[in-house]
Amino acid sequence: MWFNFNVMSPAFKTVAVIGRYNTAEIAESLLGLASQLKQLGCAVLIEKETAANIGQNGVPIADYTAIGAQADLAIVLGGDGSMLSAARNLAAYGVPLVGVNQGRLGFMTDIAFSQMRETIGLLMSGQYTIGERTMLEARVMRGEKEIFSTQALNDIVVNKGATGRMIEFLVHIDGQFVYDLRSDGIIVATPTGSTAYALSSNGPILQPNVPGIALVPVCPHTLSNRPITVSDQCVIEITIKRRADGASLHIDGQPHSEMAIDDKLIVRRAAHSIRFVHPPGYSYYAMLREKLHWSEM
Repeated sequence: MWFNFNVMSPAFKTVAVIGRYNTAEIAESLLGLASQLKQLGCAVLIEKETAANIGQNGVPIADYTAIGAQADLAIVLGGDGSMLSAARNLAAYGVPLVGVNQGRLGFMTDIAFSQMRETIGLLMSGQYTIGERTMLEARVMRGEKEIFSTQALNDIVVNKGATGRMIEFLVHIDGQFVYDLRSDGIIVATPTGSTAYALSSNGPILQPNVPGIALVPVCPHTLSNRPITVSDQCVIEITIKRRADGASLHIDGQPHSEMAIDDKLIVRRAAHSIRFVHPPGYSYYAMLREKLHWSEM
């Protein structure tokens, strides 16, 4: 559904701006964005780490807790990695996100940098759509003790770490044995993450509103081990059976924990989801055509 409110006040009254790159260009762009938002009648916050990198120029500084409590929208200037970080920090607060692409592919950053001022103006006038994105919860159990837990927007990956040898693990879904897999690893991906690492490992692309989770083996020893998609109501258990020199857990591309033999990774849909704000004219399929160079002659 499209929102189009013909009112004088901005559609989002308090807006947080977030960036990750310490360059003069980004600093100028972020502070210029903050100035534009104030001119449009918004109260503006600048994320604490962003302010440490670029300065604040009189804009109030807020950590993620304060942003979660006060902001109606967070604008992220950067690439998909910046969006992933902001999403994990703000998921529990329900603050919607929109991204301005300063990265490379930018599957989650809808606004072109060259069109930032114009598009932000349209959003503040009420011209936007909202899409909800599933997140995953990951817990690592060592015996009866939980040693690690977090959330992911893109994917949760178990891989061989620094070793050059395969690891072996058992996969169960809802308590049912699926397979004993020897491979370089396995990717558990949301629909959002299906166009990330999972795609490069021949996983399926899942439309964002598909209620599914993709399990994608990485270089399996048995070539018949193919990617599968399961309901996002399933509970997935991955137990390390054998490893050569190590098994590593990565969350949204970032290393988080080393896993030992018999450690169990439990993955399920998270209680919270993320809302992305899309500008006028946004099309998921047009985005795929552009980013993946489909239909090129």
